[in-house]
Order: sequence, then structure tokens, then C-alpha cells
Amino acid sequence: MRALGAQGTADTRVYFTGGATAVLLGWRATTIDVDLYFHPESDAVFRALPALKEKLQINLELASPADFIPELPGWRKRSAFIAREGKVSYFHYDFYAQALAKIERGHAQDVGDVGEMLRRNLVDPAELWRFFQRIERHLYRYPAIDPASFRGAVRGVVGEQAE
Repeated sequence: MRALGAQGTADTRVYFTGGATAVLLGWRATTIDVDLYFHPESDAVFRALPALKEKLQINLELASPADFIPELPGWRKRSAFIAREGKVSYFHYDFYAQALAKIERGHAQDVGDVGEMLRRNLVDPAELWRFFQRIERHLYRYPAIDPASFRGAVRGVVGEQAE
């Protein structure tokens, strides 16, 4: 964060998602890559990424839950502040969006991450179900998603909180 913050020339927000959130919050010791999304886009930050990847020997990916599921309304307001370095502010991408994207993917580690988010009260099951219902009608924009399977997976996580 310090290295990237030193490159920022304008106020920028960087949102961490996936394994980066798990590592920063302490339920995983490592991650294969650091997924991030930033806004507004910044040429200075884009240009800094290759050197930062090389220097820190990490894999940086430009990705967010909105690449895999419909964007959740109000996600920016729910994104938890981490720190500010220079002109760059760092946040955890909305935990509800992260949880739904992980449920949709369905990998064992993703399911474990969602379980940890629930245990740590980062997401509320009833609210998670409500967010799913709000995006469900937009799933047609994501042809890789089988809406019925996704609905069933979310129900499996939220249990009796569904409907």
C-alpha cells in the first residue's frame, strides 16, 4: 500500500477483494494474488503496477466482484476503510459483494471465506439474501451464471434467512 500510495498523483480509492481481504483481516496467511479495483482510474497507478509486481514478487489482478456478478447498489458506502497512503485511500470492497461473488464461484476456499465472513459478522445472512434478490433480475447480463444454481447456493449459505 505504501509503494502504490507513493505513486498516486491524485486522490484515488483502491478496493481490495478476495484473498487480499482474507489476509488483511487475518483468516488466511497468504493469497495467490492481490485483486484490486481502483477509482478513478489513474495512469500513474496503472504505470506503477508492473514495477510493483516485480519488486514485491506478487501477482496483482485488476478484478472486482462486479466483474462476476451484477454490481450491488451502495457498495461503495459499505466498503470498509483500511488506510490512506499519500493520495491513495484503501478499502475492502463491500463484503456483501465479495460474499455473493464467492458463493457464485463456489470454490472450496471461496465457500470457506464466506463462512469466515459470517462468523466474523462482516455479513448478515438476511441482508445477504436481500442483496441477492436485488441483483437476481440482472443475472441475464452474466451468461456464465446459472441463476437457479446461484439462487440455490445463496439459499444454502443463508439458510432460514431466505424468504
